[in-house]
Amino acid sequence: MRRKSVWLEKGKKAPIAVVVGDVLDDVRMIRIPALRVCALRFSKSARERITGAGGECLTFDQLAMVAPTGKNTFLLRGRKSGRESVKHFGAAGVPGSHAKPFTSNRGKERQRVGSRRRAFRHK
Repeated sequence: MRRKSVWLEKGKKAPIAVVVGDVLDDVRMIRIPALRVCALRFSKSARERITGAGGECLTFDQLAMVAPTGKNTFLLRGRKSGRESVKHFGAAGVPGSHAKPFTSNRGKERQRVGSRRRAFRHK
């Protein structure tokens, strides 16, 4: 949200930022532009900062009244690579690979592996 707020305020009529999730306060963001934000929930401090800057906090039923077709809205989402399963991607055991192993026993010497490099496998 912090990165997009600069982009959203540049236009003359900024679109409504839509977040399917919670909007929380970020102390790193010093200046908040006057944004119209639609979300499932707002934290108390985030709502105060948005409305204090001249913005507006909307719920999804209010958004349906303001923009029934979804025109002039901008849907924000998280990183696609932020999932836990992405950590397991890649070939395990290859030099430079940091693929997370699928083991139930996490800890010292729990995982029995043959080798760390292709050249020195069990034969």
